[in-house]
Amino acid sequence: GLYAWNGREACTVTLKEGVDLGDPAPGWKLGQRCYDIAPDGTLLFARPDANGATRLVWLSSDGEKQIESDELPLYISNVRVGPSSNDDDDRSSVLFLGSSPDNLSWVGLVTFNKATGKPFQVTRLSSFLGTVPDRHSISKPQIIEFPTTDQAKAYGYYYPPQNSLFCGGLKNELPPLLVKSHGGPTAAAQSSFSPKIQFWTSRGFAVVDVDYRGSTGYGTDYRHALRSKWGIYDVDDVCAAALYLIEKGLVDPQRIAISGGSAGGYTVLGALAWKSIFKAGCCQYGIGDLRILARETHKFESQYLDRLVGGVLPKDEALFKERAPIESVDQLDCPVLFLHGEEDKIVPPSQAVLMHSAL
Repeated sequence: GLYAWNGREACTVTLKEGVDLGDPAPGWKLGQRCYDIAPDGTLLFARPDANGATRLVWLSSDGEKQIESDELPLYISNVRVGPSSNDDDDRSSVLFLGSSPDNLSWVGLVTFNKATGKPFQVTRLSSFLGTVPDRHSISKPQIIEFPTTDQAKAYGYYYPPQNSLFCGGLKNELPPLLVKSHGGPTAAAQSSFSPKIQFWTSRGFAVVDVDYRGSTGYGTDYRHALRSKWGIYDVDDVCAAALYLIEKGLVDPQRIAISGGSAGGYTVLGALAWKSIFKAGCCQYGIGDLRILARETHKFESQYLDRLVGGVLPKDEALFKERAPIESVDQLDCPVLFLHGEEDKIVPPSQAVLMHSAL
């Protein structure tokens, strides 16, 4: 449960059944805090949506009174109760870390009317990375929903090619597509400005950043859908995203690549080994052998694979072997780039070495 410290004792913050605290990022992310508790016990939390906007919500300590702000055109990932104003008791301030599709992350302060949740003023306090160089060359994400296996739906952000200096390629030419698979695997894609994505879209590539089943941000059932299905549903969904864009006539089916890091790198290797959609891949600190990862990874994730794969070593070694891309390298017949840090403690570099040697 949630508790608020008032300087003398810990007070319970009551949450009624069905109250949605939002789901902007997985709880295992260090430093992430999508909620805060005011001195009077009021709970403040950020509720971003898939379109990159956020509502801030205040919930009284007894769970009886809830105030929701007007929509703010920002993706807010961290919040803190701001300084109070002695001059106006009707005002409440919130410090936040926000971003948008055409703005780098910045720290801001927003002042609200406590009674209505309507914002008075949003003030930018700082910016981490300076300014975006050419806003006319920024590709804006479009959220897509597409069908996938087992009669389910998955989601992603589609970025069309965009460059202010160019108006298109050859006549009737469709752009190549880069499919991105996030890590976690319970992390999530975001609609915030990403230089890594804009690098490709400004050079003529379309990009789709996939929120495969298991991703955070679409509710508990969606996040839990990957349990026992890692290496199956995530692979199915990145392939389904590519096929959806091909069917829409937005990308060239002969120029489809995939990239991802950590758990996303595992999905990359699975898609390249078990499917025939992609023409090239980039595996960044990814996983090829689940059995070795279970032995060598750090303590924090030491039994994480049991739930994701749906088995326990050594009893279910056959299942772990079946889900390991390294066991299917004979089916991997396209170029793949491996990138891995020598001091990685989460996914040891032996994973890249073993895959490279097997290929």
